[in-house]
Amino acid sequence: MPFAEGASINRPPMFSGVNYAFWKIRMKIFMESIDMGIWDAVVNGSFVPMLVVKEEIVKKPWSDWSESERKKDQYDSLTKNFITSALNMYEFFRVSQCNSAKEMWEALEVTYEGTDDVKRARKHSLIQEYELFRMQSEESIADVHKRFTHIANHLTGLGKVFDKEELNIKVLKCLDRSWQPKVTTIFESRDLSKMSTAALFGKLMEHELELKRFKE
Repeated sequence: MPFAEGASINRPPMFSGVNYAFWKIRMKIFMESIDMGIWDAVVNGSFVPMLVVKEEIVKKPWSDWSESERKKDQYDSLTKNFITSALNMYEFFRVSQCNSAKEMWEALEVTYEGTDDVKRARKHSLIQEYELFRMQSEESIADVHKRFTHIANHLTGLGKVFDKEELNIKVLKCLDRSWQPKVTTIFESRDLSKMSTAALFGKLMEHELELKRFKE
């Protein structure tokens, strides 16, 4: 089955300057699926073998590198190739002068997420939005799911860590009073620390369909 560009399991997802948060998560997953050493090059930078010569730490001559050291060094080049292959021409020129994959990744992060101060401000704003999250009048469970996932994913991208139980309790508590009987049943019958948020929303959507059929 053919894949559109940017949607193949064998090619990195394309980025054209739109929806960076979505692309960033997909790109991380793609690189990890190929080799964890590729993602490590993004996180920790390029690998440079060192040795001690007369009590001084110097770069090890390439001719003396072991096979494993050469493989580790190659990860940076592979990662740069993956990143640049995922960018359109405009975005490519944004990172083309970077010397390492880590620099490329950070250049894109600063451009689309801002500096650390900007990211902290955005994170605090999203946390407040998350804490005040409530189901709106006449809103379907699908709509709640879409809004909630959008906020949670953006917070995850900014370094916020959630566990399953925390997210599930938040979802159940944000529903309006008409959902109270179902919420009570789920609290009593389900282990919220093991259920995924997607599975929880699936249960809520099933109940919503049952209510619609009952009304009809």
